[in-house]
Amino acid sequence: MNITKENVDALNAVIKIDIVADDYQAKVTEKLTDYRKKANIPGFRKGQVPMGMIKKQYGKSIMIDEVNTLLQASLNKFLQEEKLDILGNPIPRIDENFDWNADTFTFEFEIGLAPEFTVDLSAKNKIKQYNIVATEELINEEVKNIQTRYGKVNPVEEVTKDTNVTGTFVNEEKEINKKGTFLVTDLEGKKNQDKITGAKIGDVIELESKKLFENDHKLQQILGVSHDEIHDLDIKLTFTVEDITETEPAELDQELFDKLFSDGSVTTATQLKDKIKEDAEKQFQQQADQFVLTAVQEYLIENTKFDLPAEFLKKWLKTAGEKELTAEEAAAEFEKSEKGLRYQLIEGKLMKENDIKLDYKELVDYAKVFIRQQMAQFGNMNPEEKELDDIAGRILQNQEEAQKLQAQLISQKLITFFKENINFKTVEVSYEEFIKEAYKQ
Repeated sequence: MNITKENVDALNAVIKIDIVADDYQAKVTEKLTDYRKKANIPGFRKGQVPMGMIKKQYGKSIMIDEVNTLLQASLNKFLQEEKLDILGNPIPRIDENFDWNADTFTFEFEIGLAPEFTVDLSAKNKIKQYNIVATEELINEEVKNIQTRYGKVNPVEEVTKDTNVTGTFVNEEKEINKKGTFLVTDLEGKKNQDKITGAKIGDVIELESKKLFENDHKLQQILGVSHDEIHDLDIKLTFTVEDITETEPAELDQELFDKLFSDGSVTTATQLKDKIKEDAEKQFQQQADQFVLTAVQEYLIENTKFDLPAEFLKKWLKTAGEKELTAEEAAAEFEKSEKGLRYQLIEGKLMKENDIKLDYKELVDYAKVFIRQQMAQFGNMNPEEKELDDIAGRILQNQEEAQKLQAQLISQKLITFFKENINFKTVEVSYEEFIKEAYKQ
C-alpha cells in the first residue's frame, strides 16, 4: 500500500491511496475459508464445498468489503499520524473508469485543511464589560415582592388597583391560550388599568398586547412567546377573569426571616436587603458574563482574519446531512454556518495554546453544583456526597446532557480567560440600564 498527500494550495489537498492484492488477500482468504466451513449448499457436505465454488460465489463481494475496510482504516491512520487538521470529512473522488478487476486500486480523497492564523487579544477598551449593581429601588421592590409572596391572600369580589387578577389570555391567530396572574399595577398606563378595574369573575375584557404591561418580560412570561418576538408583538387579546384576590403583606419580622433563611443568618430588615443585593448581583454577573462572552466572540470573528476552504466545505455540506443538498442549498448552509465555524477554530486555537481544558472530575463537580441547587429548591439543603455522585453519574451517561454541561463549563473557563487577558471598558449600570444598553431595548 502507498499513501501520499498532494497539496493543491494552503487550504486544500488530495490524499492518494494505492492498494494491491498483497494488502488484502490474506484477509479475503481467511473470510473465504470461514465461509467454506459454514456454507450449506445442496449436493455437498457442510465444510466440503469446493473452494473454487466459494470464490466464484462470494470472492468478489468479500474482496470489495475488505478493500473498503482497509481503505477507511488506512485513511484515518494517515490523518492521525500526519497530524492533519482537517475541516469536515474527506470527500472521495469519483473515478468513472474504476475497475474492481484491476491489479491495483487507486483511491483519491479531497480534504479541506484548517487555516493557519494568530489571535490578537489586545482589544483595549474596545469591548464593554458591565458591572451591574442592584439599586435601592430594585432591592425595595424585591422586599415588597417577598412580603406579597408570603402575605395572606384574601378573595375579593371585583378588581381594584390593589388586586391580583388570574385569568386566561387568548388569541386564536397566534394560537395563544395561556393562564396568568398579575397585579393591576403591573399594567402600563391608566387606560389599561381602567379596562380591568371593576371587573368580576367571568367577565371577558378586550386588551392589546402592545404596551400592555410596564415590563414586556411580564407579558412574555404569561403568554409563553420568545424573547425576540415579545417586543414587536402587537395583537388583540381577550382576557377572561377567573380569580380576584388581595394580598395582606407579611410583616418584616423574624418569622418571615426564618422562612427565607432557615440558618438564622438574617435577623433585621437591613440584613435582608444586604442578602437580596448580594443574590441579585450574583445573578446579574451571570448575565453580564454571558454578554461579555458574546461580545468577545463577535470581536474575534470580526478581527481574526483567515481564509477557509470554502468550495471544499460547500461540496462537503451537500452530502454531510441526512438529505443531499443542491449546490445552492449547500452554499446557503455554508454562509449560515461560516461565523460559527470561524469562532470554533478561534476557540480551539485559544484553548490549545493556553491549555484550557477540562477533565471528567471537573465535569462531575460542575454537575453536582446544579444538582445541589435543584435539591435545595425542594428543601434538601444537605444531600450526601454519594447521592450527588450517583445522580451526576447518571446525568453524564446521557450524551446530550453531558455535552450541554461540558459546553457551559468551557464557556465559564473562557470567560475567566478573557477577563484575565483582555482590557475591557468597564461600565457600571443598573439592571434596567444594562438591558437597555446591552440589548438595545
